[in-house]
Amino acid sequence: MAKIKRADFRLFLLAVVMLLCLSAIVARLWKLQIIDSEKYARRVGGSSTVKVRIPSVRGEILDRNGIPLVQNRASYNVDFYLPDMVKGYRDLNGSVPKVVENRPIHGMQRAVEVPDILKIVNTGVIPRLQQLDLARDYNPTRLKKHFDVNSLVPFTYIEDVDFPTIAKFSEHNVGLPGVDIAIRPVRQYLYGAFAAHILGYVGMPRHIDQLPDVKQFHFYQPDVEGKSQIEKAMDVYLRGEPGVRIMRRSAKGLMEGEVETIPPKPGANVYLTLDARIQYIVEMALRHPSIGRAAAVVMDPNNGDILAMVSVPSFDPNVFIPKIKPEDWRALLNDEAVPLVNRAVSGFPPGSTYKIITAMAGLTKGLGNKKFHCSGGVGYGNHYFRCWIAGKGQHGTLGLADALKVSCNAFFYQYGNEAKGETIEKVAASLGFGQTVPNLGLSDQRAGTNPGPEWRYALTGNRVWTSADTANISIGQGSVQASPLQMTAAYAMVANGGTAYEPRLIKKVVSADGKILVPDEPVVRSEWHGMLSPEQVEEVRRGLWKVVNEPGGTGSRAKVPGVVVAGKTGTAQASDRGVKEHIAWFCCFAPYDNPRYAVTVMVQGGEGGGAVAAPVAARILQECFALEKGAKVHLRPLPPARGKNPFTPIQALPPYAGEIASFSDDAPSDLVVNEGGEGTVQMAIPDLEKPEEPEPTPPPRRAQRVTQGAGGNTVVQPSNGVVEPSGREERPRRSFNPFRRLFERKPNPAPTPRRAGRP
Repeated sequence: MAKIKRADFRLFLLAVVMLLCLSAIVARLWKLQIIDSEKYARRVGGSSTVKVRIPSVRGEILDRNGIPLVQNRASYNVDFYLPDMVKGYRDLNGSVPKVVENRPIHGMQRAVEVPDILKIVNTGVIPRLQQLDLARDYNPTRLKKHFDVNSLVPFTYIEDVDFPTIAKFSEHNVGLPGVDIAIRPVRQYLYGAFAAHILGYVGMPRHIDQLPDVKQFHFYQPDVEGKSQIEKAMDVYLRGEPGVRIMRRSAKGLMEGEVETIPPKPGANVYLTLDARIQYIVEMALRHPSIGRAAAVVMDPNNGDILAMVSVPSFDPNVFIPKIKPEDWRALLNDEAVPLVNRAVSGFPPGSTYKIITAMAGLTKGLGNKKFHCSGGVGYGNHYFRCWIAGKGQHGTLGLADALKVSCNAFFYQYGNEAKGETIEKVAASLGFGQTVPNLGLSDQRAGTNPGPEWRYALTGNRVWTSADTANISIGQGSVQASPLQMTAAYAMVANGGTAYEPRLIKKVVSADGKILVPDEPVVRSEWHGMLSPEQVEEVRRGLWKVVNEPGGTGSRAKVPGVVVAGKTGTAQASDRGVKEHIAWFCCFAPYDNPRYAVTVMVQGGEGGGAVAAPVAARILQECFALEKGAKVHLRPLPPARGKNPFTPIQALPPYAGEIASFSDDAPSDLVVNEGGEGTVQMAIPDLEKPEEPEPTPPPRRAQRVTQGAGGNTVVQPSNGVVEPSGREERPRRSFNPFRRLFERKPNPAPTPRRAGRP
């Protein structure tokens, strides 16, 4: 009996254990199939879920005071959801038209039946749109390809629809399956052509299949990307993070709904050092009807902040949004004035404005008290270099300050040779000449050229450098190429008494959640530290004061009532195949005792720096100081700046301040020409993006001869030409265009120096 009881107990125990195991299995199946079904369905991968990339929302670009310059506006698109159109057609008609196509299946081409999407669209959708006058031409090939490879992403039928059209869609309730109105953020440049050469523009990526995250998604909707300037340089901050839409797909390949959506994160906001009010003032100052090609920069000399930077002619970056029209693209490329080039960061011969570099080079050699005599020119060997005053008189014996005042070329020929060419080269390099500005935020700046023995060696392999070469660079000609930005930075250093700040355009970058990603910190150039004492810098400042404020100074037309201005005029010359034009410069700072603004104005085609550039600088300064007294600037959208006739030589502009003292402008001297050096114009080649559709587009116009200079800089090559003093030169009938072969980068043999010859 006991044995029977023990057997029954064992059977009972076994039954309990089996029951418990069965219960555990049932519970586990319940959890897997009911509770965790969605989770494991998502893990199945491409067979059950589909990941669609959602483009990010691009950050804003603002001025230093928080005024938005670039934002995102709402763009309305008419989209076709093609799978819904197929389903709607089937629901209405019972079946869909089919076509037989060869498709790769398991590595082999096989004939399969697929929906005839073009017939479905043309017979089931377009007629209704035609009734409402909402139909548009579309690319059937593109639609068919989209349906075959990218059907889960909507096909954009009409892009960036105007509001009346959207209102018509809403009014008539189109009611077509698969036709939807989508709202997407689109870039908007709020003030048109305002600061276009700084802001740049955006566009779609050219090679989507090569983007780093393209393999993470079944269907890829790309972000726009920066194509030039701030938009390009700060793209990594502006673009944000994309979102993800996860959709459930049935075994038959049909979408059964949305599983999860992770919204995109907006990009960071970029704050510029620009003051939108000052930028507007400079924009308007360069829109004088006589000015066709010019640039101007305004900088705070106490920290290197760029307060304004303008280049004319200009363009409206909104024409690139959402996609530039082929005719607009051709117009920009074929414009003889080259509006896409940012002249503010392009290289030009700076003429006499460069004499402060020579002056400071001499001061490092103890030449502060040295005097030289001007009898109308200076001879070196068998060669004679004339001063601009030759034929009108002579300057006599001058010290440094008075030589700056009257812009005496003969003085600086001698002064520069006493200082030596290598010293001028070293001083210029320490101030950033021949270099680009790191982290500036502009994608097309060029280094220019800083000639000297070391530059010659890098270019040609020899260090043959003559007194004639030094004479040329001493007055800012020969092979010297400097940008308005570089000149402004040099004058800003002189203005503040000797601290060389790196030019700065990016003030700070702030993330969407308020974190500062790029700090607000000025940068001082260590290369310049200790080069000159404050007393030596003051000698240069005193000469620049004389230029504007003493009788006989070349910059008297830069006077501003109630403000003491100091500066320097310059007139250089560029040439191409014997066709020459002047380039007018004026660099200055104000107020003299407590400088708050350093300003450079460069005008192509200007016959004299004092007559053309100085009045423009005076206008800019006067209005900047008016701002400090409470004047208001009302920003409004600007059309592209063009000028009445960009290639007509400009004799003079009326003085803005109204005070005209005894005036004697400086002019180009008679120069020794280095082949490939004197008179060249090196402009920044813009980062142009050719529209993808339609193709082909005409090739860009190109400059006549392009050679590869030191450091890989592209230099537009002129013909030989000895520069005659202003006023005695035969006026050319048209100015040359240095960009007819803008994109031709075939290096020519390195130029060989020429010996000076008597004119």
